[in-house]
Amino acid sequence: MYETLEIEIAGGVATVWMNRPAVHNAFNAQLIADLTAACCALEADDAVRVVVLAGRGKSFSAGADLNWMKAAAASSTEENLADARRLAAMLSTLAEMAKPTLARVHGAALGGGMGLASACDICIAAEAAVFATSEVRFGIIPSAISPYVIRAIGARQAGRYFQSGERIGATRAREIGLAHEVVAAEALDAKVDEVVAALLQGGPQAQAAAKDLIRAVVHQPLGDEVAEDTARRIAALRATAEAREGLDAFLAKRPAAWIPQ
Repeated sequence: MYETLEIEIAGGVATVWMNRPAVHNAFNAQLIADLTAACCALEADDAVRVVVLAGRGKSFSAGADLNWMKAAAASSTEENLADARRLAAMLSTLAEMAKPTLARVHGAALGGGMGLASACDICIAAEAAVFATSEVRFGIIPSAISPYVIRAIGARQAGRYFQSGERIGATRAREIGLAHEVVAAEALDAKVDEVVAALLQGGPQAQAAAKDLIRAVVHQPLGDEVAEDTARRIAALRATAEAREGLDAFLAKRPAAWIPQ
C-alpha cells in the first residue's frame, strides 16, 4: 500500500517500518505522505492497539533527503510553505494518535528523525543510536519538529542543541528526557516487546484519555479549574463499560477483555 513503508500487524501491534535503507530512511515528499496516511489508517483500525515506528537498514531516520532539500532550495516560498505544512501535519498526526506510539531507534535519528522519536509517546534507543537537531548547520532551523523536541527535552536543552547541532549519544538522550530506555543493540527488540506488552495491559479508552489528560494539564497553573477538570475526567471514565470490565477482571483475577490472548 505504501511506497516507502512496510507495515506488520500482529497481536494488536502495528510495526511501521520506514523502508528507504539506501538513504538511511531520509524524508522526502513520499515518505511524509505515506507516514501521514499510515497513521490515519492505523488510528482507525480497532484491531491495532499499539503502534511501533522503526527503520529498516542501518538507521532509524537521518532526517531530510538531500535531493529533497536541493529541490526545496530552488522552490518558491509558496512551494516551501506547502512542503513545510505537509511535514508539520505528518508530525502532528503521529503525535496526536489516541493509541500508544513507540519509537524503536537505532543508528541515526537526525533532524526530522529526532522529531519522529520525540513525537512518539515512548522512545527506546540502542546504545549506538545518535540524535541531533543539525538543521542550523545547513542554514535552517528545526521548525516543524520543535514542538515535539521541546516537549521531550525542555526549552533549556533545546536552546543548546538547536543552536549547536551537536550529536547526542543515546546515554545523553536518556539523561535529557528524549529516550526512555537505552539498551544494547541485540536487546533492542526484547525491550520494545517488553514495553509493548505493558502497554497492551491498559484499557484502550483509558490510554487515549490519559494522553488527552496530559495535554490538558501540562503547563496549567494549579487551582480550582484544573482540579474540577481532572475530577470530571475521572468521574466520566468510572462510568464506562471499560472501567467496569477492568475492575471485574481485577477482582476475578482474570485478564481484562482488551488484553490480546
